[in-house]
Amino acid sequence: MNNMDWKLLSSEYLHRDTWLTARKDVCETPDGRIVEPYYVLEYNDWVNGLALTEDGQAIMIRQYRHGVRKTIIEIPAGTMDDTDPSPAFAMERELMEETGYSFKEIIPLGSVSANPGSTNNLTHMFLATGGVKVREQQLDHNEQIEVVLMSMEELQQLIKDNQLLQSLHVTCVFYALMHLNRLQMK
Repeated sequence: MNNMDWKLLSSEYLHRDTWLTARKDVCETPDGRIVEPYYVLEYNDWVNGLALTEDGQAIMIRQYRHGVRKTIIEIPAGTMDDTDPSPAFAMERELMEETGYSFKEIIPLGSVSANPGSTNNLTHMFLATGGVKVREQQLDHNEQIEVVLMSMEELQQLIKDNQLLQSLHVTCVFYALMHLNRLQMK
């Protein structure tokens, strides 16, 4: 296979902020063509996970998402902090903050990219099992999150009915269902 990697000739930051960093790159393809400008959005890595209680219920969350201007149902998720030593640590932290649950096992399911053409980060997916409520939520100042428990059958029906809007969350749920041997395509 031929090397298809581009050579980065220069980068210029257009905007830097906690939640949005944008840069303009100048690149050269292996055959010598110059690609200019090429825009990249930089983000910290993200984590998400299908979380299950001790008795096998899915721990879902409802919250308002301003980008689509809707309140939607999701799995617990968040941005990795610079101080998080690993994606698994970040997932455990997010689960505790958003749901108040502690888990016996946090199983890594792999990583995906939301858009490798224009973003630099990965989403690390997990399956958390054996969840027990140990405290109240500890939400960020801009978060309002309602915890919703549902059966695995109800979760699968949400997917069949196309009711989970966040594509990275749907991907994680599919990987988790495959891991659990519960993926039914009927």
